[in-house]
Amino acid sequence: MTLHADALASLRGWPAPSAAQEALRQRYLAHLEAHPDGLRRECRPDHLTASTLVLSAGLDRVLLTLHAKARRWFQLGGHCEPGDATLAGAALREAVEEGGLADLRLDPVPVQLSEHAVPFCGPDLPGGPVHHLDVRFLALARPDAAPAVSEESLDVAWWPVDALPDPGPDLVELVELAVSRAQASSTPGSASNGASSWAAADQPSR
Repeated sequence: MTLHADALASLRGWPAPSAAQEALRQRYLAHLEAHPDGLRRECRPDHLTASTLVLSAGLDRVLLTLHAKARRWFQLGGHCEPGDATLAGAALREAVEEGGLADLRLDPVPVQLSEHAVPFCGPDLPGGPVHHLDVRFLALARPDAAPAVSEESLDVAWWPVDALPDPGPDLVELVELAVSRAQASSTPGSASNGASSWAAADQPSR
């Protein structure tokens, strides 16, 4: 299965948590159906990206990166690369590269979608800046996880889930959805999203 086919399958089967998220799901699907290269950064003005919200083992902290260009705190993530076979694998690779954590447990089901303009992602087109159609996943870190700053970041740090450094509504919703998902996965009798089915960072989902 190609990355494009995996993205279509992942989004077609994804149960959106709200009407707004469902509208974005349809938007992403339409984009992919119209653009075979819709996950490549060369696809303009829109392309899909993949990111991961890393939660601490206690579900009380999130790992965020201070983006070098945007100068804001975000979850870990970025563009899909030619070697990526799945969206979840791309999100996991980005989290490992940017956060320096080698033993993450990734939930392969998306948590949130977010479309946003990215003026620093290449030159603007006549119709405006490039838009990232971000697909966001959840990963859990080990209790002793120690992050490291990558060349793409100014800093990487743990933040309390209720004291985010840049608490825009998009990030707040992502954290809330991720914590809820993680809590549900640890509940006896919960659905197959349980942590035992998540992929290890050194074995990206393919």
